[in-house]
Amino acid sequence: MTLLRSIWIWGTIAFTFLLTFPVMLLLRLVERDPARYRTGRLFRWAGSLITHVNPLWDVTVEGWAHVDDPRHPYVVVSNHQSTIDIPLISRLPMEMKWVVKVELMKIPGFGQMMQMADDIPVDRKDPESRSSVLTRAQRVLEKRCSVMFFPEGTRSRDGRLRRYQDGAFRLAIKAGVPVLPLVVEGTLDALPKNDWRFQQRAHLRLKVLPPVPTTGLTPGDAPTLRQRVREQTAAQLAAWREVPVAAVDSQSPPPASEDVTDKNDAA
Repeated sequence: MTLLRSIWIWGTIAFTFLLTFPVMLLLRLVERDPARYRTGRLFRWAGSLITHVNPLWDVTVEGWAHVDDPRHPYVVVSNHQSTIDIPLISRLPMEMKWVVKVELMKIPGFGQMMQMADDIPVDRKDPESRSSVLTRAQRVLEKRCSVMFFPEGTRSRDGRLRRYQDGAFRLAIKAGVPVLPLVVEGTLDALPKNDWRFQQRAHLRLKVLPPVPTTGLTPGDAPTLRQRVREQTAAQLAAWREVPVAAVDSQSPPPASEDVTDKNDAA
């Protein structure tokens, strides 16, 4: 059943994007908004359908009340567990341009749709590409549109929070916009890394945390800002899992081994 369900879901996704492509192309040609806001929103809507077509997925989205204006520009950051993070986050009723691996732009059809939506490709092996991302992202923010980063850089294999990189936080400080932290959970259970088969049951969670202001911060404050946001994310994951924060943080030292020597064996 898992195999058949996965084939059906991927087929539904492909059919949805096939229908969306010409509409996006037309909208892109006529839209006057410099941020291509409506074109991007149509793309996100199509992508979010993946979280609707599996009846065995229970989806919970919380915290949207923290955003009072979808056109207020944010640097949005989220932990990253699975490919399903992308359609789950696309449920949010705001447009944001995603910083994505350049390899995704090479997927026939899908890559062209990402280009029409003005997403920002990055070649992680090319230093010039990485540096140009922040310049392009700042231009997006100036058009009153948010930018989306996965600051871990790649998906977590075990669901533990990986190290955050500084780029998104340096951008937020330079542009003078707040950081909007997101927390996702359960997507690793829905679609594990390096597997195309959807698992049967999963509870997908997405929570929008309160925006973190950057007013008065300098570039030297980026590591502190990064750590503050990361700690908030780790705390939320730990609360959901009902475990200590150290259990969800890949950078936490392992607990000290207990002395299991039987005192009765002591000489």
